[in-house]
Amino acid sequence: MKSLPRQIEKIIEPEPVIEGAGVRLNRSIGTDRLDYLDPFLLLDHFASSDPREYQAGFPLHPHRGIETVTYVLRGEVHHKDTLGNSGSIGAGDVQWMTAGRGIMHEEMPQVRPEGIAGFQLWVNLPAKLKMTKPRYQEIRSGKIPELKNEDGTKIRVITGAVDGLSGPVTGIAANPTYLDVFVPAHASFIQPIERGHTAFAYVFEGEARFAADEKGDGTKISSPRLVVLGDGDQVKVITGKTPVRFLLVSGKPLHEPIARYGPFVMNTEEEIRQTLIELRQGTFATA
Repeated sequence: MKSLPRQIEKIIEPEPVIEGAGVRLNRSIGTDRLDYLDPFLLLDHFASSDPREYQAGFPLHPHRGIETVTYVLRGEVHHKDTLGNSGSIGAGDVQWMTAGRGIMHEEMPQVRPEGIAGFQLWVNLPAKLKMTKPRYQEIRSGKIPELKNEDGTKIRVITGAVDGLSGPVTGIAANPTYLDVFVPAHASFIQPIERGHTAFAYVFEGEARFAADEKGDGTKISSPRLVVLGDGDQVKVITGKTPVRFLLVSGKPLHEPIARYGPFVMNTEEEIRQTLIELRQGTFATA
């Protein structure tokens, strides 16, 4: 079967939002323009050198029914929860947290000369795993493999596989691929993506042409933009005078109903009501 290039379905300009106790973010999934990209529920990009925009952080708050993926580019984030877990992640580190049946945690960016930058992605859990036991996969930067091509292209493989190189995050229901890709000027990059999987690219540095095929060189996308890719087998990216850096993320859609209330994502409104009852009664996220 002939390989089918993925085309661009939507181009999303991130929206500025304030979350937590006053953290300024740019959001591209979880907005009026793009509410849900099955199985991805939210994508936030945080980047600031001004402590007033991030130091208040995200004090203790609940999650249920989802997974949160925090990828830090610079700075440091301390975290702890009511189950006794605590620690910090720094530049290049990843925390993949499966909230499952429920967790109360806090994430507090630390004031550093370099400021803070990174991403948080929310991934939905299938109905059969929404009440699973919470768990963390905390991956240090040195454990994340990086593929370097002769043309200068660099690919950090957080989960999924590139040319036989597999990322360290495993056992995720959506069978995701999560790549951090740098393509230098005057180069190209082709990445296979499993047909039927949802896929997007989030361009956060530079610019490039996305979804190139035999008919043309694709569409120029400048940072910051999110590109929703249609179905197919691969995506091709071409740079001109400017290099580009982007996240390339894909995952298996769940095709399940969602009931959403802030940090809770379940399948029915009744499950949301039950969650709120537990929160009021103090029985939510007990060990």
